Amino acid sequence: MSHVNFLGIPVQGDITRRRRIVQRPLAELQPLLRALLDDEAVVEFGWQQCTPYFNDGEPCEFAVDGFWVRTTADAPDTGPEDLCVGEYEDPHPTLGWRGRKAGRQHPYTGPDELRYERARALADALTSGGFNDVLLDAFGDHALVGVRRDGITVTFYEHE
Repeated sequence: MSHVNFLGIPVQGDITRRRRIVQRPLAELQPLLRALLDDEAVVEFGWQQCTPYFNDGEPCEFAVDGFWVRTTADAPDTGPEDLCVGEYEDPHPTLGWRGRKAGRQHPYTGPDELRYERARALADALTSGGFNDVLLDAFGDHALVGVRRDGITVTFYEHE
């Protein structure tokens, strides 16, 4: 049983503590976004962000996942699900891959490690949870976010 106070009022009972991710300011995200926007080989990139409706009994918390990048070398009809970049994703068709499989960290393989690392830095930042507040404020919940040099599109989506 915990004995604390809230604004000087005693609180008794079992308090479930949550581990919260320290939120980072939007200014720290800007150079990571700019690195991809300034890369002429990057056509567009995006992600999905949502709070799940069900999480196997665990708390449902807002998160970003499915970060993807389309380059000039990728076919225009390739779906975002085949262009993902991240630690646990399959290799990107034109950027390559560095990640974790079967509990082991694997080194980079692919044609352009510097470009991959720029994409991966943004993927890791977005999926870390450290920018959840600014992303939720900017684009809302249950959103597919697409970023191009000429603008950002946000599409609401239903999920299971």
